[in-house]
Amino acid sequence: MKRFEEQVCVVTGGTQGIGWAMTQALAAEGATVYACGFSQGSLEKAEAARATLPTANQIHLNRCDVTDRAAYESWLGAIWEGNGRIDLLIHNAAFVRWANVTEMDVTEAQRTMRVGYDGMVIGTSFVLPKMLVAGRGHIVNIGSVAGRAFVGGASAAYAATKAAIDAYTQTLHAELADSQVNATIVRLGTVAGTDFFRKHVSNERMPPFTQFLPALTPERVATAVLQAVVKKQPIRTLPRYLELLTFIYNLSPGFARWLARVGGPNRKDYT
Repeated sequence: MKRFEEQVCVVTGGTQGIGWAMTQALAAEGATVYACGFSQGSLEKAEAARATLPTANQIHLNRCDVTDRAAYESWLGAIWEGNGRIDLLIHNAAFVRWANVTEMDVTEAQRTMRVGYDGMVIGTSFVLPKMLVAGRGHIVNIGSVAGRAFVGGASAAYAATKAAIDAYTQTLHAELADSQVNATIVRLGTVAGTDFFRKHVSNERMPPFTQFLPALTPERVATAVLQAVVKKQPIRTLPRYLELLTFIYNLSPGFARWLARVGGPNRKDYT
């Protein structure tokens, strides 16, 4: 029996990059998956790819802005009403622009938090009470090591959003300790092979030391996230070696920042 057989799963930001990889992986494991994305272009591309998959009838794609509470809750409500359950909610939606504080428009900085944090809160607040009544469910929030070790490179808005997601998820996990509902924070490092770096992040902003280390792939992230759900892990860091960087940062932020700059300009191609 497949690990997610007969389960109903929701993935926000699920029409491109790691979100699309998770959508496909869940369907391959037997789930019925509802994925949403904001970009019309990525939605159309995912729809074309979906039609070629053997699991096409298990994947349902929609356009949704997770900051629009009424629209987002309406979409989630229709999924719950149509299936009588939501077993897994993965909040992966993000708005990304990496720039220095003095160069980043206030509206862009605010939207980073609105999509990443507010979208997570809206989805959790709608689905969690229903999961608790049903006595089952799992919420996964996609974070970043950039929200744990502040060594430079990432924009302040992005790092702050991921830090907020991390704190929210860990607190939620503690509150759910006596229930059958689980919460997981996934802390990611560099993921190659997505539009993230090609469109939003220049190599120069990446910590130089990362060019000497293997980057993640969307498929590897998807595999690890599914494993974390099956094992009910509260925290999953990928790659695992980044746990050491976080540990060093907690002991000595200055040394961690120096270490992150070792190696000169980052010339690695992450696309």
